[in-house]
Amino acid sequence: MFVVKSAPAEAQASTSRDLGELPTWRLEDLYPGQTSAEFLGAVEKAAADALAFEVKWKGKLAEALETVGDTSLAQASTEMDALEDLLGRIASYAGLTYYSDMTNPANGKFFGDIQAKLTDMSSRLLFFPLELNRLPDDAVDAAMDRDPALAHFRPWIVDLRKDKPHQLDDRIEQLFLEKSQTGAAAFNRLFDETLASLRFKVGDEDIPLEPTLTLLQDADPEKRRTSAEALSKTFKENARIFTLVTNTLAKDKDISDRWRGFEDIADSRHLANRVEREVVDALAEAVREAYPRLSHRYYKMKAKWLGMEQMNFWDRNAPLAETPDRIIPWEEAKDMVLSAYGGFAPEMAEIAGRFFDGGWIDAPARPGKAPGAFAHPTVPSAHPYVLVNYLGKPRDVMTLAHELGHGVHQVLAGGQGAMMCQTPLTLAETASVFGEMLTFRALLDKTTDKRERKAMLAQKVEDMINTVVRQIAFYQFERKIHTARKEGELTAEQIGELWLSVQQESLGPAIKISEGYETWWTYIPHFIHSPFYVYAYAFGDCLVNSLYAVYQNADQGFQDKYFELLRAGGTKHHSELLAPFGLDATDSSFWAKGLSMIEGLIDELEALDRQA
Repeated sequence: MFVVKSAPAEAQASTSRDLGELPTWRLEDLYPGQTSAEFLGAVEKAAADALAFEVKWKGKLAEALETVGDTSLAQASTEMDALEDLLGRIASYAGLTYYSDMTNPANGKFFGDIQAKLTDMSSRLLFFPLELNRLPDDAVDAAMDRDPALAHFRPWIVDLRKDKPHQLDDRIEQLFLEKSQTGAAAFNRLFDETLASLRFKVGDEDIPLEPTLTLLQDADPEKRRTSAEALSKTFKENARIFTLVTNTLAKDKDISDRWRGFEDIADSRHLANRVEREVVDALAEAVREAYPRLSHRYYKMKAKWLGMEQMNFWDRNAPLAETPDRIIPWEEAKDMVLSAYGGFAPEMAEIAGRFFDGGWIDAPARPGKAPGAFAHPTVPSAHPYVLVNYLGKPRDVMTLAHELGHGVHQVLAGGQGAMMCQTPLTLAETASVFGEMLTFRALLDKTTDKRERKAMLAQKVEDMINTVVRQIAFYQFERKIHTARKEGELTAEQIGELWLSVQQESLGPAIKISEGYETWWTYIPHFIHSPFYVYAYAFGDCLVNSLYAVYQNADQGFQDKYFELLRAGGTKHHSELLAPFGLDATDSSFWAKGLSMIEGLIDELEALDRQA
């Protein structure tokens, strides 16, 4: 399945002003076209190779443990890795084509047809991890000790064992896989196409989601109000569809969790992320305890700056009077990010530069295109792609820095091969948030004007609150939804009440939650595509805050250790990757250290405010 790993769900920038020439991506680097001989040949080859692999290896892995050469388990693993790369390349091309314009029926059909074919191929390969997991651990360990070629796959094999307690009978696993295309995948597509087709009436114009969300960042309070009302109205009109999708996917997950024996509603996500439940619980609790010191405190200051007793919910991301009112052209944004990356390490800027030079970025906002932003790794034999909806606001520059951080990470991890390059989501956000931090710090260091510095600090605090506080509130909302769904289907009104309960707690008394906001859960794609994904943003932000503090105090060698972290891909646990930096996510003080950086920025804002 094509999985979108996007930036935190927040308003993205939009404008009609001249941004310069915006790049679109070169998908022909994957295949020349949907009907090209190269693409059709790849699909045919993948189907033939999957069948040949099944015939050659199914039921024979135990025997392969004792052999060498072409009939060894190492050879089987190597062939599986190559198949994963081929299937992933096909899936990436279909997915990226679809997300270029989700309202194009031809793209939808192409995406759906390819997904169906890939699911059929994957069902032939499903036996491999299942059968491998039934082999005695000691026998597999002995084989890895004997054979260096098999030892190469040790991290993947050891990681695979963690799934053993939740592994079902082969036929049931196959049924789950094949039915996914008419179950969860179908409802994901319904959500995407519905969201892409929505139009919001602001004044005399009917505009898509991205430009409407952007108006929430406009300096004009009336534009913020009218755009919020337009969002609320259209979300409410379409709440029936979003409610059905939410109920269906929550029930689908509940059935899967019950069959697999997961105790907690988020345990399957924790397992996929290779992070312990206790670590996530400690993070969530630390952030919730910090709400008064972070979001409540900051929004109280911001309300005063805007001359309000309470801000309306649509004023949360309003610009301050000190914020420069200018559009940042694409070339300038490119220079900002590459300069910041280069200041940290020339290699980082060189890798990020490939995205601009090679046609790896799709930047324009256009009707039908996927909203938000993401970096898709594709496969090691190709290169990643980045999608943004760039329209010139400072937050767009930070989004670009975020996604390019993902891209650099994906390039570096590609050397691990298709089966081991994917980083668990908790650490997958490290490079992206670190890239944002580098860009922010580089720009802040160049700023001498106190008013401009205040605006930059405020925007960074807001981004961090959106990444930490807002995402943990999202996580709590999901926990409430999936818990309540166990008792029966939820109405749109019930979902709205749960949404408001976590929003009021996290935003605090300085934000007025008025009628209409109860429907704003409807457009968050993470709830649909990747349940419980959202805590990875808070994990990544707190981790990077601690990591950046280490960087600031390091004499030398930090960059080398940082690149080793990125190159590891999915081959190491977070404890192994953080140990060289003296960091431990199981230590409660780890999260306090990360949150203290946000508090420090708020302290600096208060100091600037007193000097004004």
